[in-house]
Amino acid sequence: MQLKKRQLSIRGALAAATCSVLSQPLHASESPSDKWDVRSGILFYNEKDRINIIEPVASANRTTASGANLTVRAILDSITGSSPNGATPTNTSQTFTSPSGNSSYTTQAGVTPMRSITDTRAAFGVDYEREWDRLTTNTMSGDISKETDYFSLGFSDTLRRDYNNRQTTLAAGFGVSFDIVSPHSLPVELQLASTPPPATSGDGENDGKTKIIANVLVGVTQILSRRSLTQVNLSYTSSNGYLTDPYKLLSVVDSVSGATLDYRYEKRPGTRNSAALYWKWQYQLPEDVIYLSYRYFSDDWGITAHTADVKYRYELGGDMYLQPHYRYYQQSAADFYHHSLVNGQPVPQYASADLRLGKMTGNTIGLKFGMPLKDGEFTARVEHMLQNGTSHPGDAIGIQQNYDLYPTLDATIVQLGYRFKF
Repeated sequence: MQLKKRQLSIRGALAAATCSVLSQPLHASESPSDKWDVRSGILFYNEKDRINIIEPVASANRTTASGANLTVRAILDSITGSSPNGATPTNTSQTFTSPSGNSSYTTQAGVTPMRSITDTRAAFGVDYEREWDRLTTNTMSGDISKETDYFSLGFSDTLRRDYNNRQTTLAAGFGVSFDIVSPHSLPVELQLASTPPPATSGDGENDGKTKIIANVLVGVTQILSRRSLTQVNLSYTSSNGYLTDPYKLLSVVDSVSGATLDYRYEKRPGTRNSAALYWKWQYQLPEDVIYLSYRYFSDDWGITAHTADVKYRYELGGDMYLQPHYRYYQQSAADFYHHSLVNGQPVPQYASADLRLGKMTGNTIGLKFGMPLKDGEFTARVEHMLQNGTSHPGDAIGIQQNYDLYPTLDATIVQLGYRFKF
């Protein structure tokens, strides 16, 4: 089902929620410990009329006898429901057949076409952090992830060094992952769906496609005063290989009536280079804490994105707290994003109707509660996310003007966390 590497939407929401459970990695303590510091949680993610995800997560951290810091991580998520396949609504029912021709499904007239999804993903990771000297720390990480049609293996290394009496920390790191996409049947990019499938399609052999993703990061964290600190990171990512989503297609519509005549499988460029600038500011009030962050993203697909995030930790007393949260996201569309293709016009070199590549805005509002327990901490978070795009674009043709070509994504996220030692 290719959960991995999705833009914003599902995986973005999960990443943000998961990081809140496993975030703020513990640095090596001054002495070894015979106890594991465990952070665990479970995430419930629901998109209205679309998908449901349940994701348990856990990490366990321990300082070794040599003074190094070891962390092991595990994630297991299960997804069910349906997701837009890229085709637009039309005035008749629509039947979609897999590239192999072995399966099909039908969507009613006037309804956004959806593809059913059922899958499970398991992911494991290890972090090993050690001091090179009194001011320098190195962290090596390895990750492996597997689902029905996707496999990913990654490695990263980060070096941090303190300066200015530990008021300033510089960081530099790199990471690389090797991914394999292996759907049951692989479509021919930009081919009409009505074209008979090749005789070898869907035989389970030679259907795997690979991609390599490499990234580098440099950053600085600066203590500004006894109450505040700031952080700035700059990252660059290069992706090469099969970047197309094999489950997405585009409607081919009549140039006058706008009625759907056929479909083409999508095609994306084989490379993608992106850069991101991230800034965070944290301020300690007499009791409460304010967190502000901003991220700017730009890639050579034509997408630019802005993300602003604010949190306020309000202390209730007895080490309990409430933390309201608001996040705003805005992005432009990829150069090759089309809500549909017009019959008779030249077929573009690249084309995708994936809503995650379209122009959109997103708003997330939530609240987190935390309270201490006898030997740990319990947290609960509830968030609501809305994503909106251009529902009725100016270039819609004929009957297309009667339908919502960018349906709103309405998602609810519930996360429970528990931290303890054993």
